[in-house]
Amino acid sequence: MHKEIKNCIVIIQARTDSKRFPKKVLSQIEGKPMLWHVINRIKKIKCDEIVVVTTKRKIDDEIIEIAKKQKVKIFRGKTNDVLDRFYQASLKLKADVIVRITADCPLIDPIESQKILNKFLKGNFDYISNDSETYPNGLDTECFSFETLKKAWEESNLKSEKEHVTSYIWNNPKKFKIHTIHHKNKKKIDHLRWSVDYPDDLEFVRQVYSKLYKKQKIFLMKDVLNLIKKDPNLIKINSSHKKNEGYLISLKNDK
Repeated sequence: MHKEIKNCIVIIQARTDSKRFPKKVLSQIEGKPMLWHVINRIKKIKCDEIVVVTTKRKIDDEIIEIAKKQKVKIFRGKTNDVLDRFYQASLKLKADVIVRITADCPLIDPIESQKILNKFLKGNFDYISNDSETYPNGLDTECFSFETLKKAWEESNLKSEKEHVTSYIWNNPKKFKIHTIHHKNKKKIDHLRWSVDYPDDLEFVRQVYSKLYKKQKIFLMKDVLNLIKKDPNLIKINSSHKKNEGYLISLKNDK
């Protein structure tokens, strides 16, 4: 068990100039920006602070305004080094444990994210995440210690490692104690795209919200799975994209 954990924070990374879908985090879903919904869901996780990290550029001022309205912490850092943003924000807030969430996951399930944090707090791990097969793409949650983040910050050299924050950690299993959580149903459902990288991903999410949000503001993974079971045509909306496209592009840039 980790000793003397005094401060656990959730960091939501956000920017407006996504290459594949600019300003996606500002896109309206049921009358609110996508980032607003992500923050609202993350507020259900038991932690000490929520902080939105973005860049110092003027184009990201709208992100700051959303964060202020949601009354969460804000940190602005380097444009092209997200790992440094995480490290500096964690250092400033004196974090012992960090949960990483991205702002393009408006279907993030706080209960599933809480399970990952709980496992980390009870165990003796450097890094824990949910796996990429028994969870849909878009429920990604990672949890790690400040010491682990610091080591990654000190030792990472590749552009992809600085852009994707934790790739140095999970690419070095001999250096870190890594654990992966699988969903209890153990069914492979990684073909389901619940993150937003393209306009058709947003259309899928809007359809889900239109059917579930009015009845239940914080609907969960099980609710969305039940919905697409009843209406399988929903997943056809955004089924044409490859998995992990953003990370694969980053690897090409390393070369």
